[in-house]
Amino acid sequence: MRKLSMDELNRDSVEDFKNKKKIPLVLVLDNVRSLNNVGSVFRTADAFMVEKVYLCGITGTPPHRDIEKTALGATESVEWEHVPDTLELVKRLKEQGYTIASVEQAENSVMLNDLKPEPGKPHAFVLGNEVFGVEQEVINASDFVLEIPQFGTKHSLNISVATGVVVWDFLSKSLQA
Repeated sequence: MRKLSMDELNRDSVEDFKNKKKIPLVLVLDNVRSLNNVGSVFRTADAFMVEKVYLCGITGTPPHRDIEKTALGATESVEWEHVPDTLELVKRLKEQGYTIASVEQAENSVMLNDLKPEPGKPHAFVLGNEVFGVEQEVINASDFVLEIPQFGTKHSLNISVATGVVVWDFLSKSLQA
């Protein structure tokens, strides 16, 4: 096997990417502190054709060198918006027909392997602060809590890793529908 060169990967231009149909998923970052995590979420959103990233509360916004360090230009291709209040955004998205899932560990959560997204139905995944997670009031306003099964001694994943896991799972199940 031979690694492919950048030319062989046939990547879209930013303009072509922006014009492509995206998967019916938005990501909501609830007071995420790490700018490197924010950049990683942008890069994941680009890789899997996510519709939009919402940066809420204290979550940092582009342009910033620490975001760009991990985003590698994805802040230019992925649509994004800063919203001061996560709860208000969640209410607005629900009014627009989105199913809201907070990615968290909580009572009565839906395990990721049991997620069965309705084909074509828009979803919003809320990912929380690195220390405190998703705010309880946001969890209360969500349609359900989505939990990533974990089997080791640690009880959490970095937000950038969690984002990649849940977005890939959503996309792969959406492609099968």
